[in-house]
Amino acid sequence: MIQITFLGTSSTVPTAERNHSAMLLKYKHENILIDCGEGTQRQLRKAKINPLKLTKILITHWHGDHVLGLPGLFQTLAFNGYNKTLEIYGPKGTKKFINEVFKVFTSKKKIKTKVFEVQGKFLKTKDYQLTALQLDHKKAPTNGYSFEEKPKLRIDKNKLKKLKLSVKDRAKLSQLTIGKNIKIKGKTIKSKNMTYQQASKKISFIFDTKLCNNAKKLAKDSDLAIIDSTHDADNSSLASEYGHLTSNQAAQIAKQAKVKKLILTHISQRYENKGKQLENKAKKIFKNTIIAKDFMVVEV
Repeated sequence: MIQITFLGTSSTVPTAERNHSAMLLKYKHENILIDCGEGTQRQLRKAKINPLKLTKILITHWHGDHVLGLPGLFQTLAFNGYNKTLEIYGPKGTKKFINEVFKVFTSKKKIKTKVFEVQGKFLKTKDYQLTALQLDHKKAPTNGYSFEEKPKLRIDKNKLKKLKLSVKDRAKLSQLTIGKNIKIKGKTIKSKNMTYQQASKKISFIFDTKLCNNAKKLAKDSDLAIIDSTHDADNSSLASEYGHLTSNQAAQIAKQAKVKKLILTHISQRYENKGKQLENKAKKIFKNTIIAKDFMVVEV
């Protein structure tokens, strides 16, 4: 199961209901923070998420509403005994900016970090992979990201019941899920006969961008696409001028990319009390659409 907690869903200016951009992806032992707008560490506390459990940070770009929470977060981690090496991934310039953060906000206590500037498939583990593609946002180097769970072999429970295995025999079953055959009471149990492939899950994070091909590539076949919807369709010219999407454009991306579910985020303050307006217009294009709210939790 992949869990997404929305910590901040506003655009440039926060509102009483929406904090600056940030969300947390939780998967097994991973706690991956995507962006860290001002006030993010307080949002973590409100959501009852321990910041010491963070494992990685993905930075989309270096505009203030997406990163001004980093200095405070780093300080909190340092003063509370963070003992991991925090991996930070971002677009071109990320190494320079992280160095500047540590120079400007000096502290006797520091945390260990590894910083990477990434494009394409940049991280593969046995369980998942991460991809970054460049988006189009006011000439600022900007990444969109996708998280893809790798397909897994699962044991067919109905077939398992028929075997009537002892506790000792059951200890061997894990071998079937890595494609290996096992022997029980002299009989070979073949992995291909006892297992099925569980479909992988994909989540895409497409913030701060105009319409571009890479936005569609990232969203392609996503179980969940979380997409910039700064403006209403009536303000499409304004959205384009500032390098953003409208809710209608987000819905068009979701439809063309064959996404299963769309969540609209990065909402302008002008829609503080008109969120449903954005959502309803998007639904006319892509029905399975909802608008994000701070502290909303979604499981995929």
